[in-house]
Amino acid sequence: MKILIVEDDFTSRKFMLKFLSKYGECDITVDGQEAVDAFAMALEENDGYDLICLDIMMPILDGFETLKQIREMEDKLGIPENKKAKIIMTSALFEQRNVKKAFDLGCTAYAGKPIDQKKFEGILKKLELI
Repeated sequence: MKILIVEDDFTSRKFMLKFLSKYGECDITVDGQEAVDAFAMALEENDGYDLICLDIMMPILDGFETLKQIREMEDKLGIPENKKAKIIMTSALFEQRNVKKAFDLGCTAYAGKPIDQKKFEGILKKLELI
């Protein structure tokens, strides 16, 4: 599995890398613009991401705008729903409006921070990624 971790916080980034590296090859970006660029580059190389773990509160492009741009790229290329990247939003913002906005923009799942490893593994199993 090819994984993109999009996280501006060093501690969270390090935790996610250690946690997810047992499931596949992980790339890391520190803001939304880097994530959009990495995603586009992977598509150009015909080696797209299976999973994107996307923080919401980030500099340059926040997680919502990043999610929107990624889904627009997939739609523009005509990628079928079952082939699109699974995107798990990760955030301490667990208010209903943030969760709803993330799903409206096309996220696959939403995980609150701090990340609970067992719950996160449950999400990965539900999405048939592990």
